[in-house]
Amino acid sequence: MTSRPEFDAVLDAVREAFAGGAAATEVRALDPDEVRAVLGDHVARAVTDRAILADLVPGEEITGAIAVAADGSEPGALVYTTTGIGGAPSAVAAAIDAATAGLAATVRRLQSEASVLDALHSTGRELTAQLDIDRIVQDATDAATKATGAGFGAFFYNLIDELGESYTLYTISGVPREAFTRFPMPRNTDVFAPTFDGAGTVRSPDITRDPRFGKNPPHHGMPAGHLPVCSYLAVSVLSPTSGEVLGGFFFGHPEPDRFTARHEYLAEGIAAYAAIALDNARLYERERTLASELSRSMLPVAPPTPGLDVFTRYLPAATGSKVGGDWFDVIRLPSGATAFVIGDVVGHGVTAATVMGQVRTAIRSYALLELPPSEVLRNVSELIVGLFGESFVTCFYAVHRPADGTLAYANAGHLPAILIRPGEPPEQIGEALAQPLGVGSVFPQRTAGFPVGADLVLYTDGLVESRTRDLTLGVEWLLAGIPGLLTATDLEPAWDKLVDELTRGRHDDDIAVIHVRHRGEDTP
Repeated sequence: MTSRPEFDAVLDAVREAFAGGAAATEVRALDPDEVRAVLGDHVARAVTDRAILADLVPGEEITGAIAVAADGSEPGALVYTTTGIGGAPSAVAAAIDAATAGLAATVRRLQSEASVLDALHSTGRELTAQLDIDRIVQDATDAATKATGAGFGAFFYNLIDELGESYTLYTISGVPREAFTRFPMPRNTDVFAPTFDGAGTVRSPDITRDPRFGKNPPHHGMPAGHLPVCSYLAVSVLSPTSGEVLGGFFFGHPEPDRFTARHEYLAEGIAAYAAIALDNARLYERERTLASELSRSMLPVAPPTPGLDVFTRYLPAATGSKVGGDWFDVIRLPSGATAFVIGDVVGHGVTAATVMGQVRTAIRSYALLELPPSEVLRNVSELIVGLFGESFVTCFYAVHRPADGTLAYANAGHLPAILIRPGEPPEQIGEALAQPLGVGSVFPQRTAGFPVGADLVLYTDGLVESRTRDLTLGVEWLLAGIPGLLTATDLEPAWDKLVDELTRGRHDDDIAVIHVRHRGEDTP
């Protein structure tokens, strides 16, 4: 409870108390656990328990000992002697304890307050680190119910659906959810109005005696079968950015006068953190939804292609904020050839989705001019520099020409494609041919045979890379999964299974895939 110099002075005074300083004394430091075990809430205490002394100072015949609490790096000390001294230690310890009782009480109160603040800030850090609305409100309800000592707690909050209509959901803590399923949502009655209107916190020692209680039909109070509520505490959750009432915490206890000013403070603190977390989650969800819908709206439906079975798949990021930059395209060219395009705009969100849309349109326009793959990518790269400055867009562009059974391709910094020809192992093609669009200016072109029975797989990095999975390992896993795709009669479930295996059901980036199977029928 004291600083180092003050503590040294206390130790000197304690030594002096042993037979006027004539008795030889020793000091044994006490760690925090020993201080709690020996002193409890006291600052000083005479230690007379022989078992405790034998444990602290084994092998010594101690005739007197005083334990003293400190603070900081040395929590406490035991001053002891083996000389006969009479009853002095007890008197000294009692005097020290009495003199410091007020200080000890103050320290205990401050420590208690500090622990409350630590718990509140810890809860706040956990809440504001999340982006899942359902988890935020449940965790906040659990934390606030525990902090207030409520018999049960609930959080009612408003959401806006895709039609712009508001609807109310709730979470429950402390009792099974079934305890409330038979009852209607709380209305804007005199009791609930201050919370739903954001007018302020309501705390009542007995809500059933409150003049606002029981005024509204049909129940005129709590519905039959409702959990008994006497003590009542309700706190609004207000958006820090808009001032909008996002919802409200409601706590009840069957006994009267259970909620204190401290409980109110804790509930308001958790409500403030929950409001920040909900604001962040709603903003994130709005941008993610916008980017995802923008990306989806720009993705084509693969047209029927003579002699080819074409499977495409686009999956927006299931976790995190990495949505918006991946795309694919399948383009029937005037000559009868078919172009396959897959790419990824570096960056995420609405900006990446917008850039992606313009790049995809540019590639489609140059492709329809029947330019070679190398020229398509060169022209698009120059266009990107003119539109966006130095950007970073990866793209793999391939053209299947059925007349000669070939595949011409060029790669601008994208992952290699996988080509599987009958009787041959999977081959990665186009690896490291050129820099990304917006950076590179020369895009070498290659040609490979694409006979009947061959397969071509194009994909983006979300399929094979994540925060917990190395890209090289992910590609190895994909290559290992290719044989299962080749034997599948229906590519859709086969790809669903492979994606789930590669991402372990939790992809944190967009995934785009094109799988082309050269069927050979109806080929001109």
